[in-house]
Formats: sequence, C-alpha cells, structure tokens
Amino acid sequence: MATGTLPLVERLDRLLPQTQCGQCGYDGCRPYAEAMARGEAATDHCPPGGDEGARALARVLGTPVLAYDRSRGLHKPPMVAVVVEADCIGCTKCIQACPVDAIIGGAKHMHVVIDALCTGCELCVPACPVDCIEMEPALARPDLTSRAVP
Repeated sequence: MATGTLPLVERLDRLLPQTQCGQCGYDGCRPYAEAMARGEAATDHCPPGGDEGARALARVLGTPVLAYDRSRGLHKPPMVAVVVEADCIGCTKCIQACPVDAIIGGAKHMHVVIDALCTGCELCVPACPVDCIEMEPALARPDLTSRAVP
C-alpha cells in the first residue's frame, strides 16, 4: 500500500519516532497520532521527533508548521539504555517501566537491555532504585544508527 493511501492515523504514527516515552502527554506514539488525526492535539508535542518531526506531521495534516514544544523535553540523538551489571539487584522495576519490553531478566537476577528493541525513552532510568541504568548514544553503536527520526 502506498503511503498516500494509508489511513491518516497510520501515516502520522509512521512519522513518529516510536519511543513510546509519553513526553507528548499520551500513552505512546499511536495514541498521539490518533489525537492529531481527530484534531485534538497539535503537531508540536514530540521532543524525540524535534522540529523536523513536527514539520513532517504538519505537512501530512496540512496545518501550519510549529516548532516542537521545548517545555516537554529536549530533542536528543537516539539513545539506548544499558544496565550496569555489577550494580543491578534484579528488582524488575525497569522491566515494568519499559513500554516496549526491551529489558529481560528475572527477579533477583541481573537484567539486560535488548539494544535492537530499546527506543531510548528513558522511562527505565527513574524506575531503577540503584541507578544502574545508563543511556548511551545509539550513534556510538553502529548497529543502531538506522533509528534516526524522519
């Protein structure tokens, strides 16, 4: 199916970075796309998408271009979470916080982030009671550089 023939929600959702971070005020990228399609949300709510993402969304909707709302967070390069193994206590709080199931491990065992699934949303960082999760630029990881936002 050509992009021009996709339903509006699908077109908007495909333009979003799929971080599922909630910085837009919605529970993920799809709910934000649905709100934009209904005319209930502006195109400027996504910090991970930055100004370029906001422009792309406005083009699809045929609305005036807005710079992304910086009060929602900073636009950053793609990131991935990394668990510092020596510090992990296996509490599972990071697993519960991850919106894309990119963290695996069992209770009282060290956890691991599956890099290819991690969206860099950072929701696992405040959930960790021992601060053993660090964010690394995906650009430093050659296998993850294709995650750039449109």
